[in-house]
Amino acid sequence: MITPLGRILIYTKKIPEMTEFYCRYFGFECKQLPGDRIVELRPQTTGCTLLLHPASKSQKEGQSLVKLVFDVEDVEAFCRSSESLGLEFGAIRHADGYIFANTKDPSKNSISISSRAFS
Repeated sequence: MITPLGRILIYTKKIPEMTEFYCRYFGFECKQLPGDRIVELRPQTTGCTLLLHPASKSQKEGQSLVKLVFDVEDVEAFCRSSESLGLEFGAIRHADGYIFANTKDPSKNSISISSRAFS
């Protein structure tokens, strides 16, 4: 049986900041049921849903070995657009036929935008 990846759960101590970050810069829509401590961020088109889960006191932010990669056809244009909204990416890097740039979310998780899916 083939099962597609449907959700990525991110533990965070900054749920309001993370919600604002992913909705503002990557176009997610927020859904939270009354009484539910998990915030669901749904993409407006295709892609994985992000679940924001409150981190425990013992969990340290930004220490997982995961990087979220968003497929962006025009990385340079996305960087310029994001910068006008207040999000800065690091240097644009050239790889084998595609380009990418990196940043971090409010909980210090690694984020990349990449044109690899379009090459």
